[in-house]
This record gives sequence, structure tokens and C-alpha cells, in this order.
Amino acid sequence: MKRIAIIEDNPDNLMLAEAILSPSFEIVSFENGPDALFALPDLSVDVVLLDISLPRMDGVAVLESMRKDERLKNLPVIALTAHAMVGDREKYLAKGFDEYFTKPIVDFNALIVLVQRMIDQVG
Repeated sequence: MKRIAIIEDNPDNLMLAEAILSPSFEIVSFENGPDALFALPDLSVDVVLLDISLPRMDGVAVLESMRKDERLKNLPVIALTAHAMVGDREKYLAKGFDEYFTKPIVDFNALIVLVQRMIDQVG
């Protein structure tokens, strides 16, 4: 079973994402970027869902750190964010995210399809 890391500080959002994805994927979760950056190199993860608005270190900073780490630089990362204004998708893709998905998550199937597509592209 493919493994997904979810980095999300909001317990409700995390629980919903886990509920949507756990029937199809193994889930590991982190409440903040530093914990994820410490653990991810030792985990075999296929895709990361990364919240933008995180405490201690925002999602963009987490992504920048991942891209500088040889062990994590090619890992597909999906921005999972409530930043959903016109131009936000392009802004986050330009910052290096591989994909973009907005919260609140309303289209469960679209999230599953997106995660699977990211896994298929890599592997």
C-alpha cells in the first residue's frame, strides 16, 4: 500500500483527510514542519500533503527545506490550503509545489484521484 504524509496542524482537517485517504493509502501525519522534516527521510513516503499555514514553520519554508534535502527533493508535494483566491494556485505551483488542493475538502474523490495521479507520475 502506498504511503502518504500529511502535514496539517488543524485536528479536524487532519482527521477528514485521513478518513478520505486511509481506505486507499497508508497515512503518516505530522502537526508541524520541523517534526515532518526530521522524520520524513527515514520513512518511505510516496506523496506529501502539506498545509501552507503551519505553526513554527509555514508550508513554503517546509517545501524549501525538502527541496534542499537530497533524500526528499524529488518527493511530490501537494499544497493543501485554504488560500484559494484567484492566483493562489499559480503562486504555490511557482514556489515549487507539484500540485495544489483547496480546503475545506469538499470533493473527496478529487483528492483521492489527485493523490493517485501524483503517485502514478513518480512511479
